[in-house]
Amino acid sequence: MTEAFVYDAVRTPRGRGKKDGSLHEVSTLSLAATALRAIKERNNLDTHLVDDVVMGCVDPVGEAGSDVARAAALNADYGNHVPGVQINRFCASGLDAVNFAAAQVMSGQHDMAIGGGVEAMSRVGMGASGGAWPVDPQIAVKSYFMPQGVSADLIATKYGFSRDDVDQYSVESQQRAAQSWKEGRFKKSIVPVKDVNGITILDHDEHMRPTTDMQSLGQLKPSFPQMGEMGGFAAVAIQAYPEIEAINCVHHAGNSSGIVDGAAAVLIGNAEAGKKAGLKPRARIRAFANIGSEPAIMLTGPVDVTEKLLKKAKMSINDIDLFELNEAFASVVLRYMQAFNIPRDKINVCGGAIAMGHPLGATGAMVFGTVLDELERTGKSTALVTLCIGAGMGTATIIERV
Repeated sequence: MTEAFVYDAVRTPRGRGKKDGSLHEVSTLSLAATALRAIKERNNLDTHLVDDVVMGCVDPVGEAGSDVARAAALNADYGNHVPGVQINRFCASGLDAVNFAAAQVMSGQHDMAIGGGVEAMSRVGMGASGGAWPVDPQIAVKSYFMPQGVSADLIATKYGFSRDDVDQYSVESQQRAAQSWKEGRFKKSIVPVKDVNGITILDHDEHMRPTTDMQSLGQLKPSFPQMGEMGGFAAVAIQAYPEIEAINCVHHAGNSSGIVDGAAAVLIGNAEAGKKAGLKPRARIRAFANIGSEPAIMLTGPVDVTEKLLKKAKMSINDIDLFELNEAFASVVLRYMQAFNIPRDKINVCGGAIAMGHPLGATGAMVFGTVLDELERTGKSTALVTLCIGAGMGTATIIERV
């Protein structure tokens, strides 16, 4: 099987996903094109070498619909021959897009492809594309559907994480993100978003709250008791997990991922394509996997897919130098660390979505680039990237620095 090498990874800053966010004036198309244009320009890339563009987008409706990947490639002045495809695996869409691009190369069908993602959450609201799973009783009842916040509280209850536990993790995420920006850890990958006149609109992650501490988080009320009790979803959780007597509601806006806008892109190719482009590989894709997990608790998929992936790659947890797990909710990361006994200094070392935000379709490609940069900065070798996913799934990828 052909090896797939990573030649570059870029991302935009994350803008607050509200009308007063800096990127609210920027369309989904423009965000995606910003990332693709950066891949082209900073590598002096002849786009005739690119066989496909794969982009994740979780709500591909309105301005984000009609195959935004193809539209973005055209808008970024790639050659007309470069096709594009939009994919959706909820929160893992961006990482799956990278994996899809890698699979095209590894199979030998394509020589070079780009994987990435985009989500303009201030412009296309979360859940705008609808779907049967939450609302159609045929599937909602049999899958014990509940909102993800209730599932996150269920994880905290089932695996013994207190309000202090999830808040303390969140304070560390904020501190690590702030320290990473201060030390310039993201400067290799960040590309500023500019307007039509070339004036910079945003060049930093604006969702962060570096002064967050336990006292400020302690003043926030839990976000999901009303959904759980008045919405009836706590009863659904207990029906699915009868060993739980009551849900301990510990999650709130300060220990859950932020709603933001952003885009990312990763350039992948075989060795020959890299030589033609005059590029030096930064890493290789060693293995990747997807899995379905229990849909009610929903957010424990990273544990299941990591077990599958390590077995597939014939590796152990101790072979991984750095872990990057999307911080959808604090309990998701705490459960993952608990399951594999992962020390805190090996996971999400630059902070995560609790501090910087989670632009759904783009996040997987963003954290992929973050951990690649961190491998290079620290001289370490291997990293595992994974995300939890709606409806109970997990996606994970192992990369090895070249």
